[in-house]
Amino acid sequence: MKEVVIYTTRFCPFCIRAKYLLDNKNVPYTEISVDGDRALRAEMTAKAGRHTVPQIWIGGHHVGGCDELMAIERSGELDRLLA
Repeated sequence: MKEVVIYTTRFCPFCIRAKYLLDNKNVPYTEISVDGDRALRAEMTAKAGRHTVPQIWIGGHHVGGCDELMAIERSGELDRLLA
């Protein structure tokens, strides 16, 4: 299974939803919380080109945020990306 990295904040409902999907699929992931950490948020923004959370990478490929993750799951592509 490919490495999954997700940048989050603690109370973000989209972060919670994305992690819930990954947890339900038993996908291990590395969570990087950017709560109150300007340097980590700047790192995420530089990598993703976006400042909103969550930002999710699968195997080094930036898939986007929660909406994109859910769309990939609905299309049936998420399992293929994770393999």
